[in-house]
Amino acid sequence: MKKPQWITIGTAVFLVAVIFIYGRRVPNKYNVPAPVATASANTEISTDSILQNSRKQLSQEQSTRLAMLENSISRGDVKDQKLEVYHQLAHFWGDSIGSFPPYAWYEAEAARLENSEKSLTFAAHLFLSSLQEDQQADAQLTRWKALQARDLFERSLKINPNNDSSKVGLGGCYLFGNIASNPMEGIKLIKEVTERDSTNAYAQMMLVQGSLVSGQFDKAITRLQSVNRMHPDNIEAILLLADLYERNNDKATAISWYKKSLPFIKKADLKEVIEKRINDLSK
Repeated sequence: MKKPQWITIGTAVFLVAVIFIYGRRVPNKYNVPAPVATASANTEISTDSILQNSRKQLSQEQSTRLAMLENSISRGDVKDQKLEVYHQLAHFWGDSIGSFPPYAWYEAEAARLENSEKSLTFAAHLFLSSLQEDQQADAQLTRWKALQARDLFERSLKINPNNDSSKVGLGGCYLFGNIASNPMEGIKLIKEVTERDSTNAYAQMMLVQGSLVSGQFDKAITRLQSVNRMHPDNIEAILLLADLYERNNDKATAISWYKKSLPFIKKADLKEVIEKRINDLSK
C-alpha cells in the first residue's frame, strides 16, 4: 500500500469499495461482535520492537540504505537536516517498502520536531485512519497507534485549542484504541463538539462509528439520517445507510439509498459496483 492510499482513507471511505470495507467494519445485526482481548490490549509494545520487526523484511540492499539514513540522524544537529532525514525515512518505509507503522512513526517524529499544527494533525490522522480501518488488528499494535495519535492530537491542541477536528480525532483515539478505562471518555470528547455545533459532519460520523463498534445499529441509522439531512452530499453517510438497511434485509430501502449515492460518485468503475449491487438486490 502506498502512502497516498493511507492519506485518503478518512476522506474516501466508500471510494475504496464500500461493500468490502463495510462488510468488514459493520457487523451483521444478528451477530454479536467478538469481544476485545483487553488483557493483551493493555500490554505495551515499544516503538523499537516495531521498527526492529519491520527491518526483518528488508533485503540486504534495503538494509544498507536504511542504515545510511538512520546514521545520518545521529549526525544531524540542525533541525532542518533532521526533518529532511525523517521525511526520507518515512518515504523509504512508505514508498519503497509499503510498511505502515515505521512510515507513520517517522512522519510523527518529523511532526513533533517541526511542532506545527498542520504537521501534527496530518500525522495524527494517519494513525487514526489506520485505527479505524484495523478494528480486528493486533491489540498491542492498535494500542500503540492510538497512543501515538493521542500524543499528536494533544500537541496540536496545545497550539490551537479551538480545532474541533483535532478534538474529535482525540475522542476517536479513545474510541478505537482501547487506551481509556471508560470507552465513554472518547464519546464525551466528540459530543462536546456536536453539542456546540450539531452540523459538524466529521464529529457526527465519528459518533456513528462509535455506535457501530458498540453494536447500536439503530442509533447509527438515526445519526446517519441526521447527517444526510444536514449534508445530503455526504457519500459515506449515504452508503453506510444503504449497507445497514441491506443488512437488516430491508432491500427496498437499501436500494433507495444506493440510488441516492449514484449522482455523487464520479468514478465509472465504482459507480458500476453500486449499480450491480442495486441490480442484485432488485432480483
